[in-house]
Amino acid sequence: MMSLRNPLARVRGLGSAKSGVEHWWVQRLTAVILVPLVLWFAISLISVAHADYATMKSWVGQPFNAALLVALLVTMFYHAKLGLQVVIEDYVHGEMIKLASLLAMNFVVIIAGATAVISVLKIAFGG
Repeated sequence: MMSLRNPLARVRGLGSAKSGVEHWWVQRLTAVILVPLVLWFAISLISVAHADYATMKSWVGQPFNAALLVALLVTMFYHAKLGLQVVIEDYVHGEMIKLASLLAMNFVVIIAGATAVISVLKIAFGG
């Protein structure tokens, strides 16, 4: 059956990448969010560089620091996931290997990120 839609209307949003522009923007957004978070983290670590274990535990346990640490970890792991996804999609050519690599990468990033966030929360809530 013949369509009355022009070729651009038929393919808009249906290219080979499907969501490439959104992926690119989200990766740039997470990078921008990471800049102040990493600066805060670096400055904070310098300020407590020679602290003992109890002082560091107290520092992480402060609500503001814990919240920023969780924001840093979530953003960092999500940014890493986006970047690794692009690398796998661009450089792994076999479809089954690509799928297995993406699944393994997602699993590792989720487990590592969840472990990091739970660790911060455990310290913050006195565990």
